[in-house]
Amino acid sequence: MDSRASEKQSEDLEIFSAENLQSNMKSIYYSRTFLSIVGGVVAGIWGFTGLMGFVFYFLVMAIASLGLAAKAKFSVRAYFDSWNRIVVDGFLGGLMSYVLFWTFAYDIVHIF
Repeated sequence: MDSRASEKQSEDLEIFSAENLQSNMKSIYYSRTFLSIVGGVVAGIWGFTGLMGFVFYFLVMAIASLGLAAKAKFSVRAYFDSWNRIVVDGFLGGLMSYVLFWTFAYDIVHIF
């Protein structure tokens, strides 16, 4: 009876490869950074100012999270240890890049 319990417990434990998990997290980080830069340029060209520009950033990041979950076929547990990895991690990490490229593109298109 005790062996069945230990077999059941070992089946319930999920084992992750640290290298694969780190590679997946790196992919999320790079894709969010890239989308922050592209989103900043688009927001600058479209002329967003003030709060509308920040709303656009959060919209881009929400779409990115949805796209990453769709890429994982919504079985996030197969690639990450929690949903937080795909939804929250790196959400604010690209904000500085976004603001930099947003203001740069806005200045080039609308001021000069």
